[in-house]
Amino acid sequence: MTEALRVLIVEDSVTDAKLVVHELRRTNRPIEFERVEDAPSMRAALARASWHAVISDWSMPKFSGLAALGIVKELGLDIPFLIVSGTVGEETAVEAMRAGAHDYVLKDKLARLAPAVERELRDVEVRNRANLALHRSEHRFRRLFDSGIVGIAVADLDGNLREANDSYLQLIGYSREELASGTVRWRELTAPECRHLDEAAIEQLKTHGVARPWEKEYVRRDGTRVPVFVGMATLDHPHCISIVADISERKRSEAALRRIEEQLRQAQKMEAIGNLAGGVAHDFNNLLSVILSYSSMLAEDMTPSDPRRADLEEIEAAGIRAVDLTRQLLAFSRKQILQPRIVNLNDILAGMERMLRRLLGEDVELTVLFAAGLGKVKVDPGQIEQVAMNLAVNARDAMPLGGKLTIETANVELDEGYCAAHMGAVPGPHVMLAVTDTGTGMDKATQARMFEPFFTTKEKGKGTGLGLATVFGIVQQSGGNVWVYSEPGKGTTFKVYFPRTDAALDAEVRGSSALETATVGGAETILLVEDEESVRVLARTILRRFGYHVLEAQSGGDALLICEQHTSEIHLMVTDVVMPRMSGRQLSERLQSVRPKMKVLFMSGYTDNSIVHHGVLDSGVAFLQKPITPETLTRKVREVLDAQKKST
Repeated sequence: MTEALRVLIVEDSVTDAKLVVHELRRTNRPIEFERVEDAPSMRAALARASWHAVISDWSMPKFSGLAALGIVKELGLDIPFLIVSGTVGEETAVEAMRAGAHDYVLKDKLARLAPAVERELRDVEVRNRANLALHRSEHRFRRLFDSGIVGIAVADLDGNLREANDSYLQLIGYSREELASGTVRWRELTAPECRHLDEAAIEQLKTHGVARPWEKEYVRRDGTRVPVFVGMATLDHPHCISIVADISERKRSEAALRRIEEQLRQAQKMEAIGNLAGGVAHDFNNLLSVILSYSSMLAEDMTPSDPRRADLEEIEAAGIRAVDLTRQLLAFSRKQILQPRIVNLNDILAGMERMLRRLLGEDVELTVLFAAGLGKVKVDPGQIEQVAMNLAVNARDAMPLGGKLTIETANVELDEGYCAAHMGAVPGPHVMLAVTDTGTGMDKATQARMFEPFFTTKEKGKGTGLGLATVFGIVQQSGGNVWVYSEPGKGTTFKVYFPRTDAALDAEVRGSSALETATVGGAETILLVEDEESVRVLARTILRRFGYHVLEAQSGGDALLICEQHTSEIHLMVTDVVMPRMSGRQLSERLQSVRPKMKVLFMSGYTDNSIVHHGVLDSGVAFLQKPITPETLTRKVREVLDAQKKST
């Protein structure tokens, strides 16, 4: 059903009012109307009901159309106001229109009234739709303005901030009172090196009305900086609106990603060099076994006064230096064979303290801070000694005029944030070893390469460039990670983190420096399996020199044949791990059923998956790291043979 047209008629003549209603019926809509002829009754009618239109005579004895129009405007009503008069002239009509009337109709032309009302009603509807759309738009903008999702500010092109939401104020660190005072200017908020970007944006605003979004930095009230993403558009000249997003988190994520990518590239580079170094170290260890062992045995056979003894000692000293270099190659490439134990780092460092003080010299003040209740870690004690030694030497060299070196331990908890920025790190409880010096420090370029093998800032001949690379490799292979902070002229701090364990301490905690010096021979039968002839001949010579009966084989197949043909007991098999066709581990497993009582001692120059996993020696496996010497070989052989006697 068509809605009735409700009309308020301001008219002192009942007859004229009826004529108006008669003409309005031409709209083909039901008509509801009320006639009033003075201000009080008009106000009452407007308060009592809502009206689609007001039709008023212009001149009445007690009232006027202009006064009626004033009441409508006073009440803030948005309804059509039409004048119907028999006396209104052109000038009066113009005056009425200027005052706010929507149209006028002469009484002798009332036929125009219905179309005029209908027209003013497509206009009211349009205005209502526009107002509704405007209201919705304003509501949506207000929701965005108050939401805090982004910062929103209104400013002028001269740099003055006129209005801003809370998110924007929090972003720049100013209060609303400071904004109202007019002291906050967006030109001064922009970091100096970014202001040229603002100038370019202003030119875009002037030309196109919008500025493409760009990145810059704000200088906050407290002087700190915040990276932001800004877009601008013009409002009423000269005002513009800015939409500002804080991109700090994105910047942090990008920086973390760059760090991870750099760490990955570094790891890949280390892996490539490590594979090469591992193969080279394997051959070197065989050669060094021969050089060190024969020079040692020849020197022992000479009298102290023999002039050739000094020459042999020089050969042996050079060989020992080569051994250290080879071990560093294996360490940084993470191909060193680890023999981890459950230890307390405080115990290892306490055993090294006296040696470290001698190493550092009198002009370096050493402070050792051991944390009470330090957690336990599963590491190779000898390798941890190497880490501490290398860091201490590196620190000493960074303090040529003396200084302070602090070594400390602590229990720490690595969080997700730290682990996200350090590839390989796992959140959870760790034990920290920190080494801090007051030396020359490192710039960013040096820090970027400090763990690279063969990179050194020392003079030629003063360093191999393997010290920190060795530290990095050992720590990585031990399941830990390294954090470094350094500034030129302000010293350096290395923090090494190892995962904490709740397992019980091993009964004996000692590193490579605590090896016994005594070597004891024996008369047991030993099966020696080694594919490298020079090493096999050497090992045979050493073992026979110390009284052992030696059966030798150059391959796994030969060893199987010997074990089948030899009728007496074979007490121990000493075998290389890496051999063609059959590894030492495979040979040991094959012989388990044939010689169940025979002990096995493995030898190798680098890691092999047959006895180690990720560089860690299998539990219960007896192992001798090449290069061998008479002392290391005979001591280890005696240790393995005597272990059976102790167990029985």
